[in-house]
Amino acid sequence: MTQIHRIAILIPLMVGACVVACTMVIHALALNAAVKFVRHQKQVGRAGINFWSDLAIVAPVMSIALVAHLMEIALWAVLFRICGEFPDLGAAYYHSAVNYTTLGYGDLIMTPSWKLLGPMEAANGMLMFGVSTAIVFAVIQRLIETRFEDLRS
Repeated sequence: MTQIHRIAILIPLMVGACVVACTMVIHALALNAAVKFVRHQKQVGRAGINFWSDLAIVAPVMSIALVAHLMEIALWAVLFRICGEFPDLGAAYYHSAVNYTTLGYGDLIMTPSWKLLGPMEAANGMLMFGVSTAIVFAVIQRLIETRFEDLRS
């Protein structure tokens, strides 16, 4: 592999790694907010009362996670614009959403110099969706244990 090809691979990898790190911070802040919200609901006695009160806890947690994902998609879209890959933010956001969710339509493609960012964003999205799924599952599990004494460990 020539020196030029190594540089052509390393630059997108380094740039993508910086964005991945930023998405981790965004997600950590969002999940911290979700945990604080759930703790507060439990402290004031709203957790585990009935289906509707539990839904009123799970829905905001899911909404917080969704907003984090939308912000992370936007961050990738801004990167694509900075790299000059798309003429407007709308196209960049659409392409970013397709990558992040691993939908992979392929109707918009990036230039060879930056196309490595696509798989990086897809891997990032999969990991972040996994984290979101884990936190929602943990919240639901805690609510079930709070509500049903016979299901506690």
